Amino acid sequence: MKPSLFLLVLYVEDIEASREFYAALGLDLVREQHGRGPVHYSVTLDGGEVVELYPRGARPATRVRLGLTVPDIDTAIEAVRQLNSDIRAHDDSSAIVLDPDGNSIELRVRPRG
Repeated sequence: MKPSLFLLVLYVEDIEASREFYAALGLDLVREQHGRGPVHYSVTLDGGEVVELYPRGARPATRVRLGLTVPDIDTAIEAVRQLNSDIRAHDDSSAIVLDPDGNSIELRVRPRG
């Protein structure tokens, strides 16, 4: 099984201009804010994938956060480890790793069934 996308977070310079752009493409983005976090926009696509827009100031070193489902978390982590990539968090069903450009990649195990 190949990995599949479940999350795409774009960190943008002008969040309102980006919201307007993606809305013009048909994304019905909803304004959100979690606790004291930054205001951002989110939409869940028909396949269940989530697309979010965050202001770049929220994570200045990151341009994209990608979420992938993988068949086996241990195999994915070992592959990342072999490349000497940074592993930020890891448990039995998920992990957060950094790609060579420092972008956050969230991995989670594909649900069985």
